Amino acid sequence: MKSETFFSAAENEEITRTIQEVELQTSGEVAVMVVEQSDSYPESRILAGVIIGCLLALGVTDFLLDDSLWGFLPLAATFSLLIARLADYLPPVKRFFVPAARLEEMVREQAVQGFFQQGLYKTREATGVLFFISLFERRVWVLADQGINEKISQESLQAYAADIAKGIKDGRAAEALCQEIRRAGTVLAEHFPVRDDDINELPDQVMHG
Repeated sequence: MKSETFFSAAENEEITRTIQEVELQTSGEVAVMVVEQSDSYPESRILAGVIIGCLLALGVTDFLLDDSLWGFLPLAATFSLLIARLADYLPPVKRFFVPAARLEEMVREQAVQGFFQQGLYKTREATGVLFFISLFERRVWVLADQGINEKISQESLQAYAADIAKGIKDGRAAEALCQEIRRAGTVLAEHFPVRDDDINELPDQVMHG
C-alpha cells in the first residue's frame, strides 16, 4: 500500500484537526509521518526464494520425477529465482522471513532519520514529537526530542505506539492515531503548557517519507 493513500482524505483532515487541537494546549509540536517500508530487506527475498523454491521443487520431484537429484536441482534453482522475484509483491511472505527484532530496529532507525530530515529537532524548546508509521513492518514508533525525553520516558511513548499499531491491525488506524495523539497531548500539556508567544513550528498534515 502507498503511504499517500493509507489514510483517506477525510481521515487526513481528522488527523490534522487533532494535531491542531492538541497544540492549542501545549508548546509541544506533534508530527505524523507514514512510510511504505523502513528497509527493502533483500535477505528476506533470498531466504523466501531458497526455502519455498526448494520445498516446491522437492514436492514436484517426489511426485513426478521419482526423486531424481538431477531433476530437483534445476527445479530448485528456477523456483527459488521465481519466488524471490514474487516476494516483493507478497508482503506477508516477505515479512515472514524477516526477524521481528530486525523489523523493530529498522523502523526505529527510519524514525530517527525522518525526525532529522523533517527538522523536528529544530523546535525552540526541543519539544518535537514524531508519530512514525511504517506500513510494511506494521510497526509504529513514537520519537521525541530532548526536552520531552527529560520528562517522558521512551517506554511511555512506545505505549502510545503499541496502541496505534493495534488500531492499525484492527482496521481503525486513524481513530487509534488520533486517540493516542490526544493522550500524548494531555501529558505534554501538563509538562509543556502552551506559551503566550507560541508559534506553529511543524506541519500539521500527515507527512510521507
